[in-house]
Amino acid sequence: MQWKKVLSTMKPYKPGRSTEEVKKAYRLDKVVKLASNENPYGCASTVAEFLSGTTMPFEIYPDGHGTTLRAKLAEKHDVDESSILFGNGSDEIISIISRAILDEKVHTIMPTPSFPQYAHNAKIEGAEITEIPLKDEHHDLNDFIGAINDRTAIIWVCNPNNPTGSLIPNDELESFLERVPENILVVLDEAYYEYVTDPDHADSIALIDRFPNIIVLRTFSKAYGLASFRIGYAVGSSVIITELNKVRNPFNNNTLAVAVASKALEDDAFIDMCRKLNAAQRERYKTFASEKRIHMFDSETNFVLMEVPGDADEASEFLLKHGYIVRSGNALGTPGYVRITIGTEEQNTGLLQAFTLLLQEKGR
Repeated sequence: MQWKKVLSTMKPYKPGRSTEEVKKAYRLDKVVKLASNENPYGCASTVAEFLSGTTMPFEIYPDGHGTTLRAKLAEKHDVDESSILFGNGSDEIISIISRAILDEKVHTIMPTPSFPQYAHNAKIEGAEITEIPLKDEHHDLNDFIGAINDRTAIIWVCNPNNPTGSLIPNDELESFLERVPENILVVLDEAYYEYVTDPDHADSIALIDRFPNIIVLRTFSKAYGLASFRIGYAVGSSVIITELNKVRNPFNNNTLAVAVASKALEDDAFIDMCRKLNAAQRERYKTFASEKRIHMFDSETNFVLMEVPGDADEASEFLLKHGYIVRSGNALGTPGYVRITIGTEEQNTGLLQAFTLLLQEKGR
């Protein structure tokens, strides 16, 4: 087989261990998964009610335009319907953008550590990659500007950033966008937008008219609690969206996913509740880290990146044995840390108790 040469340097995505696998391995009756930044409160009750009573013609292809969902999102964000692109999760939109623009002749810039799919897709397309290390836990936007050359085609910005949870202040983001040449696409990946509680944070979709070279990515996988349906969307100028739609596969979102996402948009109260509950529990982690004198990145998401004593893989394994699945920082480019999804009050109480045992075992 004549595979792309770069594939020999890459590895397939390795999913975390399932709850059933951990139960069997450690003979546990209960296991809590706090590794993938899912919503511990599930989805809106209106979605559950809709699913229990819906019937659909499964033999018919999906509405490739996502008509109903498109109209609701356009109204919600006050944009034209032609400014919206749907993906099988925002992951697919990253693939679509990469496939449409990147090749061996162009250059792309991204933060590190950050969401690995930016680099993953860029490597597959053969683009030159410049990864800019975080500075003081945040995107170093000045270094982003310094890295631009005449071949730069895409700049990736993860805001809030995964896996650190850090948020870029509005004034810094706008100042950065003013300095980026108009022929460079700036991707603002905002998967955790709904969890942000900073009162000064503004909706970046409102910046599209001013900066037509940006595209904003959002998802229904996080706060909306619809991760298994795999549906995300992007908002940008109609010119950009039209070009990307040439690359998008037809019927890339299934009928049920589009219908469920459309129903989820009707329940703003659920999102507000999740944001408030998450923020309260996030403060618990912040207090815990302060009391235990361990470093934790300042987060505006539904996860925290917390320092561990010793190796992150070993710490993750210790927590596994106590029934809690977390994500080792060794796999995220943050050795010495684990990423913990913020769960319910009960889940977090158990996790912090197990974390305390970990600290005690390591003499901390």
